[in-house]
Amino acid sequence: MLPIDSLARNFGIVRVQLRLSALLAMQYRWELFADAFFSVFWTFTALLPLWLVFEERPRIAGYTFAEALVVLGFFTILQGVLEGAIHPSLGTVVEHVRTGTLDFVLLKPADAQLLVSTARFAPFRVLNVLAGIAIVLRAFVLLDRWPTVIDLFLCLMLFVSAVSILYGLWILTVSAAFYVGRIDNLRFLFTSIFDAARWPATVYRGALGFFFTFVIPLALMTSYPAWALLGLLEPWRVVIALAFGLGFSLASRVVFLRALARYTSASS
Repeated sequence: MLPIDSLARNFGIVRVQLRLSALLAMQYRWELFADAFFSVFWTFTALLPLWLVFEERPRIAGYTFAEALVVLGFFTILQGVLEGAIHPSLGTVVEHVRTGTLDFVLLKPADAQLLVSTARFAPFRVLNVLAGIAIVLRAFVLLDRWPTVIDLFLCLMLFVSAVSILYGLWILTVSAAFYVGRIDNLRFLFTSIFDAARWPATVYRGALGFFFTFVIPLALMTSYPAWALLGLLEPWRVVIALAFGLGFSLASRVVFLRALARYTSASS
């Protein structure tokens, strides 16, 4: 099979999974509306701590309120991606492994990682993404300037890298389900740590700065795309971010395949 055919086939699988998730969500419309409301509500409550902090000081860790707002906007967008596309699908892997129903996934004539990564979506979480975009636009209105074409291009590349890192981290977390019975605490820990990405990376200094850049690269996911859009990112940082995105994608693929090899089916 030609690579172009394989790519088209994978896109076809994702399209079908999206359609099924949308139909499933529409079966419970009141729940859909409630989830959508709380999604927007929690997005805007995230603005409150930032506003309160900058009410006391005009500049914190080298950031003005508007510049920090750009970081928060990217955090909100990535949170929408996490809760809408990554977490719902990969969260089901744990139950599949525990009950042995992963057999039904492995029997399908498609890549197992693709199938488990697109098993379920939460369509209403697109509101988080739209809210994040609105926050970024509002930040540039406050700044009274707009990014250049080069800034937009670098930001787009770094955002793709950020999604790759976020997905890779979650794959690594979920792969632990093949080794231990329950990983609920690990999942909650990851979600709690990810909340730190709402603040600019320069807030965290010393050991924390290193940890949130090179161990759990939260800075690469939110601050770096924001810096690129603001025209503040040095070329060497762009190379580091793109390398990390590629590295996490490859590492998560290798870890998932090795973890999958340990899987004992229900029929064994």
